[in-house]
Amino acid sequence: MRMREAINAGLREEMERDETVFMMGEDVAVFQGSFKVTEGLLDQFGEKRVRDTPISENTIVGMGVGAAMGGLRPVVEIMTVNFALLAMDQIVNHAAAIPYMFGGQVRVPLVIRMPGGGGHQLGPTHSHSFEAMFLQIPGLLVACPSTPADAKGLLKAAIRDDNPVIFIEHETLYGARGEVDDDGDHVLEFGRAAIRREGTDVTVIGILRMAETAQRAATALANEHAVEAEVIDPRTLRPLDLDTILESVRKTNRAVIVEEGWPHGGVGANLAALIQEQAFDDLDAPVQRVTGADVPMPYSKRLEQAAIPHAEHVVSAALATLEGSR
Repeated sequence: MRMREAINAGLREEMERDETVFMMGEDVAVFQGSFKVTEGLLDQFGEKRVRDTPISENTIVGMGVGAAMGGLRPVVEIMTVNFALLAMDQIVNHAAAIPYMFGGQVRVPLVIRMPGGGGHQLGPTHSHSFEAMFLQIPGLLVACPSTPADAKGLLKAAIRDDNPVIFIEHETLYGARGEVDDDGDHVLEFGRAAIRREGTDVTVIGILRMAETAQRAATALANEHAVEAEVIDPRTLRPLDLDTILESVRKTNRAVIVEEGWPHGGVGANLAALIQEQAFDDLDAPVQRVTGADVPMPYSKRLEQAAIPHAEHVVSAALATLEGSR
């Protein structure tokens, strides 16, 4: 199943299971979504539960917050992650803060789906990786699936959760194929990382699409350098399964973190600090970070690819942690 189909299946199953679940966003109904993720849902559930909205992200998210406070479970689609900037007041000051402001008397079971990332030549305003920005906000959960199975399982968990969830989907992964459990009750728990590949020499942590890049790098390390890398996909950044990461680092004594986002204040910077704080005595080398270039995303295909991390960059970082010890 392709990832877009897996997300569609998750939405369909949860809407069938719970009549309080509904969708809204720009072009999610008649046009069936910009990436065809919501295909067929309007025909099955009707306009009441699959709603096209005006082009106004602050209004869309604000309506979602109000509907969630009123007892519904809205799934809001932001067409691309950059448009979430127009709704940051609703996301940060309303969705994330209301349960705390009301002392837990009101919940906000809201899911905000947003595709992002580079690789489609959409230029600097449509290629953002904003995981770190949402990660910083208390009150939000942040999911970053890298496989179709994880996308479906985490989305179902997000819809059932009583907290607001930022659900980030990488645009280049919509066509990615993978085995997906057709069990309607297959729900992945937030805060459980996946070990994509076991190894003993270096831990490589990949975020979103970079989990796939990390696996390619691990294969190259094994085939070309006799280095066995352990690849970890956090799957959710908040809550974070730090225990699995630290356990791996204590086994390999080295860590490389790869993300598509910018280097300053990124997800990797946060993870590197946590590893340094809690596994310092186990490290035999400094934590290495591989990130996107510290520039607005270029439109030119060659420049865009130069701004995105690739497997060879991860290989170089992993070998740097092993210098002098092999």
